[in-house]
Amino acid sequence: METINQILQKAKQRAQVNNLPYAGALTPEEAQQLMASAPGACLVDVRSRAELELVGRVPQALSIEWAFYPGMVANPDFAAHLDKQVDREALVMFLCRTGGRSHNAAVLANSMGYTEAYNVLEGFEGATDPQTGQRGKINGWKAAGLPWTNS
Repeated sequence: METINQILQKAKQRAQVNNLPYAGALTPEEAQQLMASAPGACLVDVRSRAELELVGRVPQALSIEWAFYPGMVANPDFAAHLDKQVDREALVMFLCRTGGRSHNAAVLANSMGYTEAYNVLEGFEGATDPQTGQRGKINGWKAAGLPWTNS
């Protein structure tokens, strides 16, 4: 098992290689390990309430919707909710369905002064299986067999 420092080094290296404007990019497995072992680490799930209820959620994750269902209308209060609920000095990891909204949340958090903002690559459901058209089987949190629950 890798140390916290080893995981963060790899995540920061991914950010550097991909020219990301935030601290780093984590695999779902790395994010889970940080949740379990890094004091004060916070996972923020930015999916809509509908996604959490219909698809499942990560235990102990904080939920702040990036956009509202239906219509995926941007949450104008996202930054205010983040600022109120997560310390700017914390290691904060963002998770969404596939990694796109969580990337945007990490960009915003970084611009707000969160120096340890990370995106969780692949998201909760991951890529679409070309054979079935379904998510959750190729990569992502669920496919990795990490802890999650139905609402």
